[in-house]
Amino acid sequence: MERFHHPQSAASTATATISNSDLKRGKKRGSYNCGRCGLPKKGHVCNLTSSTTSTTTTTTAAATTSTPTTDSTNSARGSTIDPASHSHLRRALSFDEADDLRSGFHSDLDDIDEAEPVFDYPDIDPDSSGCLPATCLWEVLRRLPPTGILSAARVCKGWRATTRKIWRAAEVLRLRVPSRAQVGFVGSLLQKCSGLVTLSLRLESDLDSMMLACIAFSCPNLEVLEITTSKSSINRITGGELGRFVADKRCLKSLKMEGCSSLGSFSLCSSSLGTLWLSDLCSLSKMGFNCPNLKEISLEFSRQENDSTDLVAMVDGMGRGCPRLQNIHISSVRLSHAVVLALTAAQLRGLRMLSLVLGADITDASVASIASSYPNLELLDLSGSSISDSGIGMICNVFPDSLSRLLLALCPNVTSSGIQFATAELPLLELMDCGMTICDPNAQDSTSETGDHELSKPPNSKFHLIYQKLIIKHNNLKKLSLWGCSGLDALYLNCPQLDDLNLNSCKNLHPERLLLQCPGLRNVHASDCKELLVGAIRSQLNKAAAPEENVLSCKRLADGSKRIRVPPLVSLSSDNYTKRRKVGIHQCKILVS
Repeated sequence: MERFHHPQSAASTATATISNSDLKRGKKRGSYNCGRCGLPKKGHVCNLTSSTTSTTTTTTAAATTSTPTTDSTNSARGSTIDPASHSHLRRALSFDEADDLRSGFHSDLDDIDEAEPVFDYPDIDPDSSGCLPATCLWEVLRRLPPTGILSAARVCKGWRATTRKIWRAAEVLRLRVPSRAQVGFVGSLLQKCSGLVTLSLRLESDLDSMMLACIAFSCPNLEVLEITTSKSSINRITGGELGRFVADKRCLKSLKMEGCSSLGSFSLCSSSLGTLWLSDLCSLSKMGFNCPNLKEISLEFSRQENDSTDLVAMVDGMGRGCPRLQNIHISSVRLSHAVVLALTAAQLRGLRMLSLVLGADITDASVASIASSYPNLELLDLSGSSISDSGIGMICNVFPDSLSRLLLALCPNVTSSGIQFATAELPLLELMDCGMTICDPNAQDSTSETGDHELSKPPNSKFHLIYQKLIIKHNNLKKLSLWGCSGLDALYLNCPQLDDLNLNSCKNLHPERLLLQCPGLRNVHASDCKELLVGAIRSQLNKAAAPEENVLSCKRLADGSKRIRVPPLVSLSSDNYTKRRKVGIHQCKILVS
């Protein structure tokens, strides 16, 4: 390396430059380790190719699939989960963020800040990090998935020290645990993240008390835990084990768990728990709640006829032990009017979202009880109930100034008149799901041999008498779902803000009786529809997206009597150019598969 000295004069500067140029440069030594496999070069012949090296990080430690990153306080936030391993938990209480493929609603799950975060980099020895600067090495390694971080730790001591600091700085971690992984490996990985706050596990192996104890021991500051299971895995956690876990984790704020079929009974006591999601529940003999700060609860029961859960006692205890509840979602075939009465007797003053799904015994009387006790609801989901147009009328009379999301899927007693009345009387409505409401009771499944024959009957047949038309004009409606409405043959929509329309399985909707005046449409779901209907949808959207004539290319006379076109030789001022209407081609996706 050249050594430069401060010159005393111009002559000495020239002399020093000449003498330094004649000196022999020192040899710059390279790394002692192989650049491909990381092994010492001495006596080593590497047989790996560049393609093998590029896949090293993806074949090591296959039990992880996400990326721990760092925020402004040396913390880490995990990347999004692979869509293939997405959680099966239904976002019943957050329908504005729903990603249910059946209803066709899509939106981002996380809000992204526009401002770039400022990172406080840890102290890294520049000599041990190779040729990369310390900040550059940190930025590169923190973007690797956990498999890549484990592989990077084997390169050299400097990289190993850096990866340890990345693990310690992690706050959010999402892992996929394959069936062959052992509890010890998961525990050793979690112990690296001493500051872990949010943990999301996608289990392909069985979940038992050992895994739950491993999480409790390795993550002392855990606040959010989400456990999803695959079809091959079994959740063996009992109610007592779950209760002890919640009681011991005093920092736990959110718990979401799938496959809770082995609970039997449980009693949850926590002063910090704010969100609780449990799915696949079955035959619970006893349920106790003592969570004064719980604000959101979602309980999904399996659809088994032998389910013996006492929902009335459950709702009664939930109302006494969780007085601050704001969002309630219960999905069970045993929901009845008695359960609704127990819920209204709880007098939950802060309740804003209520979802009672698959309750065939919920009637218009239940709607009256809900409307009288909770007049400030923003979301109401009574999908699968037996309410009729009269119940919709009561909803419109009580919630015109608050209700923004109404879901009435699988309600056979609701007609197109009730749907039209709801859209006319609820000005704040943004989402409405009416799937499988306007159905043809005589139509068979599309896979049957006689299905096409019945759909091709002439209009004067008796099947045509049950068909209905739907006319909706709304200024705020953004998402409309009419999936499975086989009894709908005419549809007229005038919704400027509508961006998502679901027409899946609307088999009897006539193309010539379809009118879409929705300039903001982004997605139209038309799977299992006739090709003529899909073509009519495409032609209407293309016609609406065609460029319009520029209104500023014409000019009125001085007296304003006549409007004439400006000659092309007349140059318009820059102000006129800025005032011209910018017509962009609006792209709308038509999803047919």
